[in-house]
Amino acid sequence: MPVSAKWATLLVLAALIAVTPFFFPSSFYYRVGSLIFINGLAVTGLVILVGYAGQISLGHAGFIGIGAYACALAPEYLGLHPGLAAVLGAVISGLVAWGIGRPILRLQGYYLAVATLGFGILVAMVLANETEITGGPDGIVVPELGLRDLLELAGLDLRGSVFWYWFSGLVLLFGAWLALNLHRSPTGRALRALHGSEVAARTVGVDVARAKLQAFVISAIYASVSGSLLAFQNRFITPDVAGYLHSIELVTMAVLGGAASVLGAIFGAGVLTLLPQVLTVFAEYEQLMLGFVMMSVMIFLPAGLLPTILRLIGGRSE
Repeated sequence: MPVSAKWATLLVLAALIAVTPFFFPSSFYYRVGSLIFINGLAVTGLVILVGYAGQISLGHAGFIGIGAYACALAPEYLGLHPGLAAVLGAVISGLVAWGIGRPILRLQGYYLAVATLGFGILVAMVLANETEITGGPDGIVVPELGLRDLLELAGLDLRGSVFWYWFSGLVLLFGAWLALNLHRSPTGRALRALHGSEVAARTVGVDVARAKLQAFVISAIYASVSGSLLAFQNRFITPDVAGYLHSIELVTMAVLGGAASVLGAIFGAGVLTLLPQVLTVFAEYEQLMLGFVMMSVMIFLPAGLLPTILRLIGGRSE
C-alpha cells in the first residue's frame, strides 16, 4: 500500500468520526456509533487474518468473550484496575491464540473453519456453565473504567454514550493505523504472499506456519480489546458475546465491506450494525430482510461494498 493511500484512509476515517456527530438527532446515535467502532475494531483484526493472510476463523467471538470477561473477573478476583484487566485479557487471548493456533492452522478450508468454530463454542459453553465464577447465562456486572473521572478533573464533561463514542473511535483509529502499517511491513508482505499461494510463499522463503500464527494472534488481540471496550461501555456482559452467531456476524461484516480493505471492513461493520436499526420498520420481517440484503451483496458484489463502489467511481480502496 502506498504511503499516501495509508494516510488517505486514516484521514477519511478520522473525518467520519469527527463529522458524523453533527448529524445525530439524539444521544442514542452516539451509542450506535460506538458499537460500530467496537465492531469495526474486531473486524479490522479479521482483515489481517482473512484479508491479508487468507485464513478463516468462525470462532473469533471467543476472544471477544475472553477480553470482556477479563474486565469483569480480574478486578474482582485479582484486584486489578479495570484498565489493567483489559491488558490482561489481551495477553491471555494472544497466548490462547498462540496455543490453539499451532495445531489448527495446519488445517485448511472448511476443516479450519470448523476447528475455529469449535473453539468459539467451547469458550461460550465455559462462560455459560461456570455459574459461580462468570454468573452463567445471567451475566456479570463490569466495573467502571474510570477514564471519565479523569477527564472531569481535566475540565471535560463527556458523559455516557458521548464519552464511549469518542474513546472507541480513537481506539479504532489507532487499530486501523497499526493494521495499515502492518500491510506495508515485511510481515504484511509475507502474509499477502501466503494469501496468494502457500506453495509460492514457501518457495520464496516465507515461514508459512509462523506467518499464519502471527496473523491469528494479532487478530485475536484485536478481538479481545474490542470485547473489553464492549464490556466497559455496557457495564454488563453475558456469554452471548462469545456465541458462534457473533463470530459469523463478524466474518460477514468483513466480507460485506471488503475483507482485503481496512476501510472497507469497517464500512461493512457500520452497515451491518446499522441495518437492524433501519429494518425495524419491517417488524417481524426484519430478519428476512436482513438476510435478503446480505445475500444480494454477496452474490452481486463479491469484492465487498466499498471496493465495488470505489471501483465504480474510478477510485480504489486499501
